[in-house]
Amino acid sequence: MNAVFDVPLYPYQRHADQNAADPQRHQAVIVGAGPVGLALAIDLAQQGIETLVVDDNDSVSSGSRAICFAKRTLEISDRLGVGQQLVDKGVEWHLGKVFCDTRKVYEFNLLAESGHRRPAFINLQQYYFEMAMLERVRVLQQQGAPLQLRGGNQVTAVVSESDCVRVQLTTPDGAYDLEADWLIACDGANSPVRHALGLDFVGRVFEDNFLIADVVMDANFPIERWFWFDPPFNRGQSALLHKQPDNVWRIDLQLGWDIDRDAEKQPEKVRQRLEAMLGGDIDFQLEWVSIYTFQCRRMEKFRHGRVIFAGDSAHQVSPFGARGANSGVQDADNLGWKLKAVIDGSAPRELIDSYDSERIYGADENIRNSTQSTDFITPKSTLSRLFRDAVLDLAEHYSFARGLVNSGRLSVPCVYDDSPLNTPDGMIDGPSRTRPGAPCPDLALSDGYLLQRLGGSFTLLLLNIDRSTAVDDIDGALKRLVLDSSKDSTGALNERYLGSAKQAVYLIRPDQHIAARWSTFEPDAIRRALSRALAGGPAR
Repeated sequence: MNAVFDVPLYPYQRHADQNAADPQRHQAVIVGAGPVGLALAIDLAQQGIETLVVDDNDSVSSGSRAICFAKRTLEISDRLGVGQQLVDKGVEWHLGKVFCDTRKVYEFNLLAESGHRRPAFINLQQYYFEMAMLERVRVLQQQGAPLQLRGGNQVTAVVSESDCVRVQLTTPDGAYDLEADWLIACDGANSPVRHALGLDFVGRVFEDNFLIADVVMDANFPIERWFWFDPPFNRGQSALLHKQPDNVWRIDLQLGWDIDRDAEKQPEKVRQRLEAMLGGDIDFQLEWVSIYTFQCRRMEKFRHGRVIFAGDSAHQVSPFGARGANSGVQDADNLGWKLKAVIDGSAPRELIDSYDSERIYGADENIRNSTQSTDFITPKSTLSRLFRDAVLDLAEHYSFARGLVNSGRLSVPCVYDDSPLNTPDGMIDGPSRTRPGAPCPDLALSDGYLLQRLGGSFTLLLLNIDRSTAVDDIDGALKRLVLDSSKDSTGALNERYLGSAKQAVYLIRPDQHIAARWSTFEPDAIRRALSRALAGGPAR
């Protein structure tokens, strides 16, 4: 069924760089052709940045690995040209249910409001995500985009210098060297780039083990996220069930700490556990099995000179909450426009420092939520277990307690409240959800959706501002989008962007985070805010 794992989708081919007398120079070299590396490569290539992706593999990942892709990731994927393809293949869901023993404690809806183009989540095997990205890479290459992908190229040495990064690659034809203006490590938790530079993580490893299994079965379970505390088929532990495309179901079973990992991975042992969960009437086949231990860790810095780390190479969290791949794609989204601005000379190198500060802030938020989830799922003391069980009992009957139940706080986009790129809020009565640093929430327009109209460039969003007032030549490259809330019959524009204000002006970054907002159109303030967002912070 998944023989695609064994098919080279970007096979090794000898390149002219390997025959050159001197190391050849590239603007951006990305190590790792997983979801994060491919997302960044597509973003840079679409902006005209010459980009090389290298990977020691030559195909998509085996096993489904990451499966839950959040609305924010899908919105980013729209700008990369693959959003609809992912949604068409994925399994959409927005409802989750939490059980304790055999009883349902409560359920939740992740996208209760209307007007969003994309669903709260889709479930999609990581290999399908990567395949969609690889198809987009080929389309861009056919269109002449400056994008290369080299399989069978393993990084074996990295030296970061003031003006470039020197990289040694090993291939089936031997080793060769190249140079990069910028090297971006998207090469996973065991990052060869990180090891080559002698860098490591700081953080916490949890003393527990979880069995993860992808199971092919024709079952009638609803398309929902089901999570159990202390189920009868896995007493004293937890379990999770999700549906993916092709009748593949993801099952996670907590095993405890003191186990024989090799024994637990044996097919007969796995089948025994799954039969206890599913019953003897459901026929299933094992597609992929792994055992993992929670880790909530990150590098102290994500930028080291001209070497930048993104995704699992920079930070790791437990899989409950779907914060791994989703946060990695947000890393790529944050970095792409900043690298473009620095490489083309429209921004100083200090702008890259804001990637470090913003995405470390995002990583810390994810680690905090992931750690809290793990502590709730796997209590470490009698007292903490009593507290958890009491919360579950209360949550079944009282809504106030449901916010305390933590079966994995699901991934949401980061709000960069303390970003150096933000201008102080100029809308005292503006909605909190669209304050500076926040990602723009979507809403339906007469001709599509707001995020579609914003695109991927700096944009002035003008709400109820007279067009004749907004003709000031602030910056010829600054896109303008003028909207009238009286034409919005849903009220979403008022609720999400205006609040009690009669009009508003928003300066929106290329990654669709809000850099500044005001209640009136003030050209000088807009110029200062744009300058700040491109300079990496206020004037030094």
